[in-house]
Amino acid sequence: MTEIGIGLVGGGYMGKAHAVALSAVAAVFDTALRPRLEVIAASRPASAEGYRRAYGFNRATADWRDLVADPKVEAVVIASPQSTHRAIAEAAFAAGKPVFCEKPLGASLEDALAMVAAAEASGLPNMIGFNYVRTPATQFVRQMLAEGAIGDVTWFRAEHTEDFLADPAMPATWRTTGRANGCMGDLAPHPINCLLALMGPVAELSARIETVHATRPGPNGPVAVDNDDQAQLMLRFASGVMGHLYVSRTATGRKMGYAYEIHGTKGAIRFDQEDQNAVWLYRAEGPEATRGFTRILTGPAHPDYAAFCQGPGHGTGYQDQIIIEARDFLDAIATGKPVWPTFRDGLAVSQIIDTAFKASDDGRWRAVPQT
Repeated sequence: MTEIGIGLVGGGYMGKAHAVALSAVAAVFDTALRPRLEVIAASRPASAEGYRRAYGFNRATADWRDLVADPKVEAVVIASPQSTHRAIAEAAFAAGKPVFCEKPLGASLEDALAMVAAAEASGLPNMIGFNYVRTPATQFVRQMLAEGAIGDVTWFRAEHTEDFLADPAMPATWRTTGRANGCMGDLAPHPINCLLALMGPVAELSARIETVHATRPGPNGPVAVDNDDQAQLMLRFASGVMGHLYVSRTATGRKMGYAYEIHGTKGAIRFDQEDQNAVWLYRAEGPEATRGFTRILTGPAHPDYAAFCQGPGHGTGYQDQIIIEARDFLDAIATGKPVWPTFRDGLAVSQIIDTAFKASDDGRWRAVPQT
C-alpha cells in the first residue's frame, strides 16, 4: 500500500468529517493509496493548531497557500467556505495536485466555470463532494432505475427540507446574508445532484425563490435577510419526464429531509434520508388486494454496505458516506480515471441553480445550459 500526503483546507463541520474519513478509509476499503494527514489549514493559527492536534495532522498553517505549496502535500481536500473554493482549486491544479472540493463547486456560476476549466486543463483527478447520493440505499435506487425495475419513469419529486431557520426569532448569522449562503446555495445542490444522478439532465425549468422571514434579530435591532429561505422548481427532464423540487431551511419539523419519490409504469420508489437505511419499493404486480409498498432494509447485498457492517439492517450513517467519498477520490488518483461526480458534474448543478434564479426573477420557463 502506497502513502499519499493529504492537505485539508478547513477544519470545522465538514473538515472534521473529511479528516475522520481520511483516517479510516484505508482500513474500511483496503484502498491502494493510504492517506497520510500531512497539513491542515484554517483561518487562524490557533484554530489550525487545534485542528492539527485533534485530527492527527503533521503540520498546521493559517495560510492555505502554504498548504498547497508544501511538497509533502500530494492531494488537496477543500472543506472551507465556498467563496474560497475557486482560488484554492486553481492554485492546487497549477501545482499539479488532485483536488476534492466540497459542494457547491464555487460561490457563483462564474466560479464553477473557471474551476472546471482549471481542472480539465490540468488533466488531474478532481471530484466534488455530494455525500448523500452515496448511501447504499440511493446507490441501490440508481441500480433499480437502470435495470427498469419500475418500468418507464413518468414522474419525479425531490426535496431537501430542514428547519434550522424556521423560528423567526433565530438571530441573523452569516447564513442569512449573501446569495451563496441562502437555501439555493446551501441545501439545493444536494437534491439537484441527486435528481441528475437518478433522472439525467434537466432540459428546462420554472422557479419561485423566496425569503420567508424578511428580518431577523441582530445585536442592534432587526437585520434584513438578503437571501432565500425556500424555493420550488418545476422541471422538465431531457427525457421528457416531468418533475418537481422543493428546498427549504424553514420547514418546521424537518431535520434532514433529503427525500424523493419516483413513479413508473410498473412501480414506484420512495426514499427519505431521515430513514437512510431503507428504500420503499412498490411493484405493480400480483392481486390488487396484496399490493403495497415494501420496506427494504439495506444490508451487505447493497452497494458499499458490507465494507462497514456484515449485519443486514444494522445500518450505515453520515460519516460512512464521507468515507465512501474518500475511497472514490483515492481510486480516481490511483487509476487516473474520472470518478463521478467530477467538477463538470458540479458545474451542471451550478447551471441549474443559476437558471432557477433567472426563472424566478422573470417568471418564465428557462432552458438549462448543458455542460
